[in-house]
Amino acid sequence: MMRHLFTLLLVSLSASCFAQSGVLKGKATVALNNEPVLFANVLLLGTDKGTTTDLDGNYMFDDLEPGLYDIQISYLGFKTKTEYEIQVINNRPTVINFELEEDSETLDEVTIKAAAFKKTQESPVSLRSIGVTEIKRRPGGNRDISLVIQSLPGVTSTANFRNDLIIRGGSPNENRFFLDGVEVPNINHFATQGASGGPAGIINVDFIREVDFFSGAFPSSRGNTLSSVFDFKQKDGRDDRMGFTATVGAQDLGMTVEGPLGEKTTYLVSARRSYLQFLFAQIGLPFLPIYNDFQAKIKYKPNNKEEWIFVGLGAIDNFELNLETATDETSRYIVETLPVNEQWSYTNGLVYKRYQDNGYTNYVLSRNMLNNTAYKYLDNDDSSEDNLLLNYNSQEIENKLRIEQIKRTGDYKFLFGLGSEYVKYTNSTFQRLFTNAGPVDVDFDSALNFFKYYGFGQVSRKWFGDRLSTSVGFRLDGNSYSDQMSNPLEQFSPRLSLSYSLSEQVSLNANAGVYYQLPSYTVLGYEEDGVLINRENGVDFIQAAHLVAGVEFNTVTDSRITVEGYYKDYSKYPFLLRDSITLANLGGDFGVVGNEPSTSTANGRSYGLEFLFQQRLYKGFYGILAYTLGWSEFEDKNGNLIPSSWDSRHIINATIGKQFKNDWEAGINWRFQSGLPFTPDLEDSNLVLNWDRNLRAIPDYDRLNTLRAAPVNSMDIRIDKKWYLEKWSLNLYLDLRNIAFTNGVITTQILDRPVDADGVPIGGGVIIDDSLPIEEQRYRLKSIDQARNVTTPSIGVVISI
Repeated sequence: MMRHLFTLLLVSLSASCFAQSGVLKGKATVALNNEPVLFANVLLLGTDKGTTTDLDGNYMFDDLEPGLYDIQISYLGFKTKTEYEIQVINNRPTVINFELEEDSETLDEVTIKAAAFKKTQESPVSLRSIGVTEIKRRPGGNRDISLVIQSLPGVTSTANFRNDLIIRGGSPNENRFFLDGVEVPNINHFATQGASGGPAGIINVDFIREVDFFSGAFPSSRGNTLSSVFDFKQKDGRDDRMGFTATVGAQDLGMTVEGPLGEKTTYLVSARRSYLQFLFAQIGLPFLPIYNDFQAKIKYKPNNKEEWIFVGLGAIDNFELNLETATDETSRYIVETLPVNEQWSYTNGLVYKRYQDNGYTNYVLSRNMLNNTAYKYLDNDDSSEDNLLLNYNSQEIENKLRIEQIKRTGDYKFLFGLGSEYVKYTNSTFQRLFTNAGPVDVDFDSALNFFKYYGFGQVSRKWFGDRLSTSVGFRLDGNSYSDQMSNPLEQFSPRLSLSYSLSEQVSLNANAGVYYQLPSYTVLGYEEDGVLINRENGVDFIQAAHLVAGVEFNTVTDSRITVEGYYKDYSKYPFLLRDSITLANLGGDFGVVGNEPSTSTANGRSYGLEFLFQQRLYKGFYGILAYTLGWSEFEDKNGNLIPSSWDSRHIINATIGKQFKNDWEAGINWRFQSGLPFTPDLEDSNLVLNWDRNLRAIPDYDRLNTLRAAPVNSMDIRIDKKWYLEKWSLNLYLDLRNIAFTNGVITTQILDRPVDADGVPIGGGVIIDDSLPIEEQRYRLKSIDQARNVTTPSIGVVISI
């Protein structure tokens, strides 16, 4: 294989002398009504190239050398806008369309300086916009947005082989994702039902144009979230001819096809197949995640005032145990505890956008579904049903309609709308457990369906020559699950954003809001004796009140420094009665969370300070330095606030990259994080009745989160080389992820078995005294150290035709 790779490399080098000619084109329109902007000035910054838009608002640059460009557009009466680090290649045109906002304050001016970083009236704080170039080149990112954003302040995860996102001390189930306006419940393979994590992302980075990441100050149109919103904007398929991109990496093989379907329609489709199972087998992990995913976008634009977009996203996941590698104590423990899991999911959405004279309306119709099954047998022996410990089958189905209107009247900008969802949820669970109260058999079949409904509105305005920006909004949410949650006025969610510019470079920003989120369907659909017990227990919306304030300084070299303080006050969080722990402490591992009796009685808080220095590409360099000092606390069973499972305290990220001659690029990322809290094991964990049901130690929730893992101190390195050939381009990269100095080791108890001469465990657990009654018999246990992070190398090839 290496010989073929070097042969390809030599052919590429010899072909690099071919003529190289890139095209950058697009259209400038008025953001509110999609009318073309005529004779606008368009500049390629750092070059002597410039042009103007034509009578249809179109512009084009040709004969460009492949590489990254910053493009700026300006016109009298509109805000100047700049798009940064736009990749131009020679085998396909790069299309950048500009939607310009009117600005009455500049009517008497020729130009104003464009802001280098995105900032909106609704979200002047806690908003980061990430371009596709940043996603692709981030060291350790592996072309996965969930990994890339961990360079930003306030963001961490539980382990480097998972994409659980912990935003400002919130649980992984508090995040929401939108793809071209269509809500996607989870963007990860092997999703943890009731949360949002998994080991690999579903979304193909070749579809992404940019991502808006909100860690607070959520727009009123984006609800049912407490910690973050991800708003993915996809690019359109090419309109000149069919194109093809192939990606081969250590994780998966992907193929993307795009092109026109007539004069008014474009398409973009892809399919990927994982090779993650081979990587995991190579590094000796005892489980093999095998996944496939599919993605599509079709855009139809019949005229200048209408557009239709179809969005499709799907995944098929199979989680197998790698029994052959379970030759050491740690691997043996993992294969004995992890269930076999199969999932499939999809999201399909249709977006219709209709422009009027002073605004536009979006109609978003979508359907998403998750099918999740898992089973586990004692000692992985399925020859007898007596060994069955877990048999889980569940489906989640949502049918959604959202209508939103954006319009401007004078100096005021309005956003308002409403929506409804029909939910269907089924759950068939059989599970043998051992709790503090003794053996428990969970066995139920439940079916749940209900409606959600909501409305929202927001008004924004600038004052005093655009120095002061204000935005006031609200949201109302209700559903037919229970009488307690049926009245939307009980979930009135106000929000206020303020921004004041002290100068052209310095601004003070703030936001306050109250947000609500429905508990997971695993909580709502839990049943005992034919009764939805959590509905009887009065489970309610989770509430979080946010307060964020900060200062932003934008330099003249396209960099910025921000400092933000945040405070989040939680109430009515589900408290799990079986384990006597709040749901906010769970969700960072494989499996299902929330599938047990609960009450909405837990409270918590999260607060901290964030620092960010971000430098866009400048003289060949780019970088990010982020530091977070944070606290995350939730109540224990006694009502005392204690550190939550996400109390990371100190997080430092430093990323720096450099572009070299001949299209070489290298980057390095260093990350330090305080160890996350965890709970010690109960002394009775070694009871035979416990181990033969739970297959692991029982957490001692009387000592909840009283221990901490070792800090994570690691580094990622990435090297890229690109070739731009006559009719195609090639990108080779090496990505070394998590070169660990320290890696978050925690102590775990396992069965203390005899081993052979090679250290391979022999037989089952050893009972200390088998003459005792079965209720008193105990296994002999021992402690091992488990690393939460593993070094993973990736070699990738990206071919674009």
